[in-house]
Amino acid sequence: MNGLARASVRFRPASFVGTFVALLFAAAVVTACGTLLQTGLTAHVPPVRYAHVPVVVAADPQAHITTGHGDNQDSDSEPLTDQPRLATSMAARIAARPGVAAAVPDIAFPVGAAHQSATGAGAGAGAGAGAGSGAGLPQLTGRDWSAHLISQPPGSSSGTASSGTAPSGTAAGGTAHAPGAGEVVLDAGTARAAHVSVGDTLTLTAPGRTAAYRVSGLVPADRSAGPTAYFADSAAGPLSGHPGRADAIAVFPKPGVGTDALADQARHAVGGHAKVRTGDDRGAAEQPQLAEAKEMMTAIGGSFGGIATATAVFVVMGTVALAVGQRSREIALLRAIGATPRQIRRTVATEALLVAPLAGAAGIWPGVRLARWWLRQLVHKDAVPHGVTLSVGWIPMVVAVGAGLLGSLVAGYLAARRPSKARPSEALGEAAVERRRPGVIRTVLGVAAVVGGCFLAAVAAHETGDDAASVALGVVFSLMAGVAFLGPVVAWLAASLLGLPLRASGSVSGMLAAANTRAAARRLAAAITPIALVTAFCGTLLCMQGSITHATSRQIHQAVVADQVVGSDGAGLPAATADRAAALHGVDTAVGVLRTGALIRESGALDSENLIGVSGDPAALPKVLQLGVKSGSLADLTGDGGTVAVDTLLAGSAHAKVGGHLSLWLGDGTQIRPKVVAVYERGLGMGQLLMPRAAVAAHANTAYDAQVLVHDAPGADPAAVQRELAGLGVPGLTVTDRAGYRAQADKNLELNAWSNQVMAAVLGGFATVAAANTLVMTVLDRRREIALLRLAGTTRRQVLGMMRWEALVVAAGGLVIGGAIAWITLVPIARGLTGASPYVPPGTAGGIVGGALVLALAATALPTRALLRRPAATAPPE
Repeated sequence: MNGLARASVRFRPASFVGTFVALLFAAAVVTACGTLLQTGLTAHVPPVRYAHVPVVVAADPQAHITTGHGDNQDSDSEPLTDQPRLATSMAARIAARPGVAAAVPDIAFPVGAAHQSATGAGAGAGAGAGAGSGAGLPQLTGRDWSAHLISQPPGSSSGTASSGTAPSGTAAGGTAHAPGAGEVVLDAGTARAAHVSVGDTLTLTAPGRTAAYRVSGLVPADRSAGPTAYFADSAAGPLSGHPGRADAIAVFPKPGVGTDALADQARHAVGGHAKVRTGDDRGAAEQPQLAEAKEMMTAIGGSFGGIATATAVFVVMGTVALAVGQRSREIALLRAIGATPRQIRRTVATEALLVAPLAGAAGIWPGVRLARWWLRQLVHKDAVPHGVTLSVGWIPMVVAVGAGLLGSLVAGYLAARRPSKARPSEALGEAAVERRRPGVIRTVLGVAAVVGGCFLAAVAAHETGDDAASVALGVVFSLMAGVAFLGPVVAWLAASLLGLPLRASGSVSGMLAAANTRAAARRLAAAITPIALVTAFCGTLLCMQGSITHATSRQIHQAVVADQVVGSDGAGLPAATADRAAALHGVDTAVGVLRTGALIRESGALDSENLIGVSGDPAALPKVLQLGVKSGSLADLTGDGGTVAVDTLLAGSAHAKVGGHLSLWLGDGTQIRPKVVAVYERGLGMGQLLMPRAAVAAHANTAYDAQVLVHDAPGADPAAVQRELAGLGVPGLTVTDRAGYRAQADKNLELNAWSNQVMAAVLGGFATVAAANTLVMTVLDRRREIALLRLAGTTRRQVLGMMRWEALVVAAGGLVIGGAIAWITLVPIARGLTGASPYVPPGTAGGIVGGALVLALAATALPTRALLRRPAATAPPE
């Protein structure tokens, strides 16, 4: 059997090359997704800023809930949407423990420089060209003065101080001492690059306020902290917008106290209300977004990896089944000369063992490269923290090779099952005539898959939000499996319908194509299925994103009715910007919009939602933002955090009604249960939850507003109002009208579609290769048929015309079937996520249709021309 298998690979290279290509690309896709999944499970960030801190205390970056009781008890956790923080008073409790030398709160917040001027003794040449312009200062990170100890190695000149003390030390550019009220200390590298010296005055904008500060000193540059401005310990909290809260607490030991003992001391002090981190785990405190990034990579590698793996196995099985089916005559001949069914099955299995491991091993390297590129893109788009490295392990590789091998063995066994069981005296006769109907097992499985797909579509139609999307993903697989099992019947129906105009055309090529497609339904099904696969998956992913983008853009255009929109190219707008704008001449109403997030409890699980906080009188909100209130009133929102307005789709999935309550975790993990006072319908692009700014600002990542929406006073000149707003003096401030804001929002929506586009590219590219591979295999297997047509007098032009018409039938059949599957899947997803019917972008539809046509024509024409170069008389005998 081994010799027969090797001979089959040697003398029928076309079939085995096609199988090799399918297995290679399948292994590459599975390896990439598995490697990304492993990276998500094991990702860590080495500590940089906390490299010299043995123990770091930080808040838990996840929210946790427990449902059920006893044996049915279950727990769920979800990364918080923003930076969780600790009470600064916890530092005193930790510092009071024996063995603790110091516990230093670390407070960080973005700071922008609006203006600088040269004053005092330091205003000589040191001020340089930058004096008076402020253009030389980059975006700064504001910190409390005590935090400058954190990045210093043990034994540095500044020494170690307890929480709240002011260390002294000498730095290049001046003597660094604790800044007082109205003072700031800069790092020497930033000051030197911006030509700022001790004694200069800077106007700095922080989330809490904008004010002028005198540069009182410089400290050594710290690459791990970046450009930094140190404020007085008492001023840092209010300036950050989170008074009394710290990002983390750095814990230093007394002489002779080890890290483990110090960590135990810290755990006793915090009493389970915070995470005590040591070793590489300190990097998670330094990069709190790591928890969300790990979950995202796990979701991509897990959920998308599952889809990709199932698709890969599906394609591999189809390709192997086609390759074995093309050898039905050989199998029949082996049966005729006495080969047993077991020997034939062993031969097919041996062929799979010869090809699958080699193809799988060849696909590992491109799979790792794909995963590496994917991770680089996620880091570049700030979805994953810098410092996360790809975790390449043997498990994804084994899964990739094993999945391909198992799929090959199963597909080969099933494809060889019927011809191997045929009686030797009947084998050649059965092989000479193609069976139009699938077997009983395939028919039962196909009908069950179609029924299951329809049932899942009905279930998804009654779900909302992510639940609808999750259920609807099963619709694609179920219906695609049904098409694969019932392929000959589906292909015969497609050929019968699409062949009608060909038969009526009267051309030789058209009539030959119509006759061939009806007679060779199995071959046609093998070619239609991958085209349908490309259309279904790419259509679903791209049109799903297109539907979300279209609905979001439409709701933004309807909701934003402000005459002027104030934004920022920097970190954001300080809290007082809206009040200052409202006091300007020509301004009737100014509403600040702070964007953050929240977790909501739905059906025993936690889901992340967008939350916006609005300043001012909620009753005036419709002047700048018309959210389409369906019930209740936005005027009932109160600033104490006890009320919330909810988007219609979220209200439906969370079963929330006006007068009821929602369980929410704000951005930093603070749990509240506000009363629902209104339900509105334009939450996409704006926010699924709406609360007063005062209730959420202290819990957001930064207390900056994203925009200030302005309604002009009656009769005011819009140009004059824009000039007034431009003079607010906020770093990076921009002023545009509603059209400009909508255009920018549309641009941001396009950026958010990247993830789905990558998934569509990976799956679509793999399915495209599989489709081209299958089409080439089916054409090369028809060399005897083409030779016979040439011997019968058919011209080269007529043969090429026939193949072109067949390719168009294949493309049209695959597009119709794949498009129908995509539409059935999209309807519940679009209604669940947007509340509207699916939207098919013309460019997406045109690209899929054009790509399928080009693919079918090219993958058919090229091998046909290669076969036609052979003289008809030298064609191999039947």
